[in-house]
Amino acid sequence: MNIEEYREYCIAKKGVTESFPFSRLPDVLVFKVLGKMFTATDISTFMSISVKCNPDHVEYLRETYPAIVPPSYMSKKHWNKVIIDHSIPDTLIKQWIDDSYNLIVKKLPLRERKKLEK
Repeated sequence: MNIEEYREYCIAKKGVTESFPFSRLPDVLVFKVLGKMFTATDISTFMSISVKCNPDHVEYLRETYPAIVPPSYMSKKHWNKVIIDHSIPDTLIKQWIDDSYNLIVKKLPLRERKKLEK
C-alpha cells in the first residue's frame, strides 16, 4: 500500500473528511468520520498508520505481527501503529482501517449514524 492508495481507501468511506489538525505535527494527515478520528499517518514518510482497535485485540495483534506496535501519541489501549514495511498484506491493513472506522461509527449517537445511511 502506498500513500495514494491509503488516502483513496479512507476518503471513499461515507462521512469521511481529511485534515491536518495538529499544528505541532503539520505532516500528520487525519481521517475522521463525522468529526471523529479513525486513522492517521505522516504524509512526509508514510512509514506507518495509526488505527483504532478493539481493546481486547490490541495486544494480540502486537504479539502476532512484528509490524504492529504501540502508537506514539494515541491511547495504547485503543490504538495500534501499523508499520508500512510490506510485511502485512494490504487486504489486512484495509480490514484494520475498516475495523477502526466501524468502531468509531458504532459509538456515534444514533442521529449521527443515520446520516451515514443516506
